[in-house]
Amino acid sequence: MSILAFWITVGILSALVLLLMVLALLRARAEDAEATHEREMRVYRDQLDEIERDQARGVIGKDEAARLRTEVSRRLLDVDRARDRDLGRGPAPGAMRMVALVVVLTLLPVSAATYWWVGAPGYGDLPLAERLAQAAELHRNRPDQATLEARMAERRPPPPEDDAERNEHEALVTQLRAALADRPLDLQGHLLLAHNEALLGNFPQAAAAQARVIEIRGEEADADDHAVLAEYLILAAGGAVSPEAEAVLEQVLRRDPQHGVALYYTGLLFAQTGRQDRTFAIWRRLHDMSPGDAPWMDELRASLPELAEIAGVRYTLPPRPAVRTVAAEPGPTREQIEAAAELSEDERQEMVEGMVARLMNRMAAEGGPPEDWARLIAALGVIGDTERATTIWEEAQVIFGATPEALAEIRAAAEQAGILRAPTPPTP
Repeated sequence: MSILAFWITVGILSALVLLLMVLALLRARAEDAEATHEREMRVYRDQLDEIERDQARGVIGKDEAARLRTEVSRRLLDVDRARDRDLGRGPAPGAMRMVALVVVLTLLPVSAATYWWVGAPGYGDLPLAERLAQAAELHRNRPDQATLEARMAERRPPPPEDDAERNEHEALVTQLRAALADRPLDLQGHLLLAHNEALLGNFPQAAAAQARVIEIRGEEADADDHAVLAEYLILAAGGAVSPEAEAVLEQVLRRDPQHGVALYYTGLLFAQTGRQDRTFAIWRRLHDMSPGDAPWMDELRASLPELAEIAGVRYTLPPRPAVRTVAAEPGPTREQIEAAAELSEDERQEMVEGMVARLMNRMAAEGGPPEDWARLIAALGVIGDTERATTIWEEAQVIFGATPEALAEIRAAAEQAGILRAPTPPTP
């Protein structure tokens, strides 16, 4: 829109607004006020229904739902009181009409100048109902996972050819893929594959490997397993939350409504689809329940004040929560393994299997240094699980094949577990 056309439009609209306001001051339009207030009240009632649905799905907690219901109910009562006041309004006194006329004539040019300075001429206003409809349309019609991954593949630059470390890593991961082709039920192997594909930035492949992990675990797959899959899908889509990733996030929240990763990405989804008010509700809850060193804390603290303004909520950012970092539980030490050998068969089996399970879970989520691989193989040897110990040793050769010093420590544990023969010393 040109400047001349803009000012012509402002002039026409100002004259119309002035005429309408003078007429409104002369005689209240009770029926118009009634219709306006009914529309506003209908929007707030819809928001109350939406809060109930979000609480039922586990997107927001009980306390957050109660707070939101109170806030929306307060606004509903304000509109109801305003409607009653407007319905009982009569003609304005002559002196009041004159004062109002002067105020209107003063404010109109000031408002037009202010709008030109800070506004956006040419862009229409978006009422709440229309914004909600547009957000719902954007949510329904966003691209699927395959489309988003295809776009990312087009924009992704090829890796540098002279990166020797990456080339070695890729070669080892290629070997791991080939090994798993013959072992489709190897849970630990697919966990390692997903982790290492992600380290290389191959997020679609990482998501495929993690999906295989969930398939192998079946009913035993937990919220964390699904959260890892959701994150890989979102990273593969360049940070966009596709319908497929949203479905996985819903799986996580059904298993654990307090899961931090799922709450963060669910809030991100609503921010991407024009529902910043719901992002605020979810991220506010996540902020209050997370430790101060949570990976999403900085982003939440930077975003929450602005999101509160968009949502129309009075909000003061609280102090940063305390850090509650808990050190990862270590795997079994050599002393623990030796002590287990002195227990009864049943006690030893139970003790060491618990240690093995904890260590394998931690390595699946975070990887691990050679020491952890060595401990795991030694522990499996103590409980007589030479098949799994052999599998772990084969995978260790793929992961640590380029670092002989690290592999030497794991080899020693494999010899201790009885799955490798110690090298025969040369004859003098």
